[in-house]
Amino acid sequence: MRMKGEGIGFGKAILFNEHFVVYGVPAIVSAIGRYTVARVYPSDKPDVILIDNRDATPGYKEEKLEQQQDSLRRMLRKMNLDFSKDGVEIELSGTLKAASGVGASAASCVAIARALSEYFDLNLSDEEINAIAYEGEKGYHGTPSGIDNTASTYGGLIWFEKKEDGDNIIERINIPNPIEIVLGNTGKVANTSAAVAGVRERKERYPEKYAKIFNRAENIAYLAKQALLDEDHHELGKLMNENHKLLQQIEVSSKELDFLVKLAREHGAYGAKLTGGGLGGNIIALTPGKELQEEVATAIEKEGFQTVKTKIGVTRRGVQ
Repeated sequence: MRMKGEGIGFGKAILFNEHFVVYGVPAIVSAIGRYTVARVYPSDKPDVILIDNRDATPGYKEEKLEQQQDSLRRMLRKMNLDFSKDGVEIELSGTLKAASGVGASAASCVAIARALSEYFDLNLSDEEINAIAYEGEKGYHGTPSGIDNTASTYGGLIWFEKKEDGDNIIERINIPNPIEIVLGNTGKVANTSAAVAGVRERKERYPEKYAKIFNRAENIAYLAKQALLDEDHHELGKLMNENHKLLQQIEVSSKELDFLVKLAREHGAYGAKLTGGGLGGNIIALTPGKELQEEVATAIEKEGFQTVKTKIGVTRRGVQ
């Protein structure tokens, strides 16, 4: 046991097929250049005390508090850690703002798992960290796809397919250069569980309509993967726009998200769409090059919304 354990978990942006991914449609997710840091210290109380010092969307931490506690209990159980004699204090901080749509919960789960692994000298592999973080994500999302914790653990760009037997397909998409993006925050805290449940209910009610939408979403994933490998940013942007249209059709967008998507496109973004659970949270705008990134971010900020300027395709090696 050490005097301190430390770990990081990346934020993420889903580029393609949030929600569709729950039903086995391939999705593409990227780690972004923002991350959560967890630090573990010894405590004289036989308990686990979590101190959350992350910057956050107003109301986010309060609304997620019960889910956060449930998540932590699940992770500690999965790790078989006993704190009846010696307790710990876990402190969360980092450069990732806690908000909906950027994988804040997954980043915290991965960071905590890594910090505990270091503190207790467990030497857990990335695969084991990912499995623990997935367990933690259940506290937040009920039935998570596993895509967020995977991006948060491994970094980079990832092709992800959820399989019913749990043996998910996870493939790295290697691109030569990270790409600038802008995340625009609606300021609304989204309830991902409610969004997922809503899609399930409508999918059962309108099977034919939803089958067509889901087939197109699958097609888009393969085209987008090729566009990423070819560094064809214009094609990538077009596919993001179409993916947003599909997400509107399954009713997980919102007027705030649609407003920011339109605004980003009007100011030169190659493509823009909601990212994450929807119904609030963030949009992602594809803005290759610092100049375009700045222009789109400024336009969003002028309307009173917060932005994050970062990159997709960032790996652990790229984090200082």
